[in-house]
Amino acid sequence: MRSLNAFQLPRYRTGTRWLAIGCLGLLMMAGSRPATAQEFNCRVSVNYQNLTGSDFSFLQDLQQAVSEYLNQRSWTEDRFLDHERIDCSFSIFFQEAVSLSSFRARLVIALSRPIYGTSGQTNVVQISDENWRFDYTRGTPLIHDIDRFDPLTSVLDFYAYLLLGYDYDTFSSLGGTKYFQQARLIAELARSSGAPGWTQLGGDRSRGELISQIQDPRFQPLRQVYFDYHFNGLDLFTSDPDRARANILGVLETLREINRDVSRAYVLDLFFSTKFQELAAVFEGSSLRTQAYDLLAELDPSHLNEYNKLVQ
Repeated sequence: MRSLNAFQLPRYRTGTRWLAIGCLGLLMMAGSRPATAQEFNCRVSVNYQNLTGSDFSFLQDLQQAVSEYLNQRSWTEDRFLDHERIDCSFSIFFQEAVSLSSFRARLVIALSRPIYGTSGQTNVVQISDENWRFDYTRGTPLIHDIDRFDPLTSVLDFYAYLLLGYDYDTFSSLGGTKYFQQARLIAELARSSGAPGWTQLGGDRSRGELISQIQDPRFQPLRQVYFDYHFNGLDLFTSDPDRARANILGVLETLREINRDVSRAYVLDLFFSTKFQELAAVFEGSSLRTQAYDLLAELDPSHLNEYNKLVQ
């Protein structure tokens, strides 16, 4: 684990507000700017180096347009202080210019949240979407209309609500339900359009399949895992590391039960592809490292080289 030595104001989800706990938190709130409705603190980047044959420099404008689209909009009914905004990143890698205004791109999304009691953050989920195709010309406005499918903005909307669902799930049990439901509505609207990426994304890894798995009752224990891992695991690490590790070991046992009940799933792969290095670090040098290794080797053999450090 990285150094756990700095105070981090905790965030707890209660009803429709973030609450800061403790006297220091109250003092910080009293001196802070008024709460805003914007939820995201999202870093956006655009890379079009793979495109040749024409001047595509206007695509740089898309970086600012997407940043404003995500960061200056109200996505929930909650109120957020500046320090409570959700950290994420959207990285757009242009792969092909189908025409001067039509493009195929890869979108890489990452979500992080603070670890209570530290200055550090943990990655909650990382997704690489390899099959995004949309039109864009200089100055094209990005219009938010979740009832109308648009190849560009519907993907942004889908992932915005998906990230909200994941973030809220880490602070309260199944707290992200309504945001996952909104993402599913967008996916259902998109499927009828025939646009790529909604029904096929590397085999069964489409956007629609991802949200279907998240909302599948068989995977509801995995959503509880996100809460137990972060809120009852990482957030306890500075105050009670033994209890934190024990709780995270319990998370791995829950994941083993899920893995036995269903075939290997996209949502499980996302958890381990995001968390494998952190999991190894959590148990390194601890009395639970052998038990953790046995579970991790069974659940996530693709990252066995990382987990081998626990028993070497």
